[in-house]
Amino acid sequence: MLAEIITIGDEILIGQIVDTNSAWIAQQLNAVGIRVKQISSVSDNSQHIIDALREAKNRADIILITGGLGPTKDDITKTTLAGYFNVGMVQNEEALQNVARIFAKYNRPLLDVNIKQAEVPANCEIILNQNGTAPGMWFNHDGKIYVSMPGVPHEMMYMMEEAVIPKLKETFNLPVILHKTILTVGEGESFLAEKIADIEDALPAHIKLAYLPKLGSVRLRLSAYGENENDLQNQVDTYASQIINRVGKNVVTDKDVPIEKAILDEMEVADLTLSVAESCTGGYISHLFTQHPGSSKVFLGGAISYAYELKESMLGVKNETLWANGAVSEQTVIEMVEGALLNFKSSYAIAVTGIAGPDGGTQDKPVGTVWIAVAKQGKTVARKFIFGNKRIQNIERTAITAMGMLINLLRENS
Repeated sequence: MLAEIITIGDEILIGQIVDTNSAWIAQQLNAVGIRVKQISSVSDNSQHIIDALREAKNRADIILITGGLGPTKDDITKTTLAGYFNVGMVQNEEALQNVARIFAKYNRPLLDVNIKQAEVPANCEIILNQNGTAPGMWFNHDGKIYVSMPGVPHEMMYMMEEAVIPKLKETFNLPVILHKTILTVGEGESFLAEKIADIEDALPAHIKLAYLPKLGSVRLRLSAYGENENDLQNQVDTYASQIINRVGKNVVTDKDVPIEKAILDEMEVADLTLSVAESCTGGYISHLFTQHPGSSKVFLGGAISYAYELKESMLGVKNETLWANGAVSEQTVIEMVEGALLNFKSSYAIAVTGIAGPDGGTQDKPVGTVWIAVAKQGKTVARKFIFGNKRIQNIERTAITAMGMLINLLRENS
């Protein structure tokens, strides 16, 4: 069963907002066995929308549309759909009652423009919007299912979860799709591919392996398609175990979570704590950890210390160390991480110092030079890296590399 997602709105095409709806919808569809064939964004133009719908029906069984259902003149999706299906507009009593209820709840007058929210193409089945005034619409036309939903993310999400997904499951006999994701760090995509080439070659046709590289890490995703969920799960687990054993210490987790979440979970189980001393990353490492609920069980905090004075006062870095070796040096990063461990009283610590760029480099220490250290009581590991000349990428690579080093230290006795 194939689906296509069409998002409507000039604001997407000019980059004013980011289309997060499509990614979320695709995840929900994939989870119930519906594969997304294509994702498109089109302008608030009737002909553009109609062209996109005509093309989509040739590729997909299910066409999901978001956007253009508001009360203003630029919201033209409903009338365009009526034209596409060659039907008139009718007022839906259930949708009208929903609009009236919402305006009464907030003691607001119900204007004509709001009443028009209840007008829908005559051939649709409405999907009641429990979180807004614009109803969703379900069309069954020429053997294809069309679903139009609001572009407001939280309205669309509730509608998908509460109505659209259940109705799709009732309408179609959907196959099983299973995914297993293995997160790795410290090894490039091509090296991983070479290391597990024979395992990949042995995969049956209904199981695919995808490589999803990011700065400093690679996700290996096994995707299986079939009818029997238990059989599929056993097969995926078998091949995943083979890959994990082959890749070895570069594996962070076999759950589909970011590396920092895997670290938080592992340290929480072991009742361990973490602090950081950040210079060139400017708090980015702290942000990665603290974006996750419950991070305070592990993450104590740390220091963002660019200036020499703060490295000295917050972390105990010696003045002579800084002036003799510079802030970007092995000696400084070691004193930073050991200072964090001592002053913040954590089980483990991370420290980073470097030249993120685009300027500040020298012949001896070019842009992209980074020192990273991780430590626990009785052991400190420090390494030098030379990344590139892109500031944001250097910050991201530093963070992921530091976490990879922490994982190795956490597991060195495993």
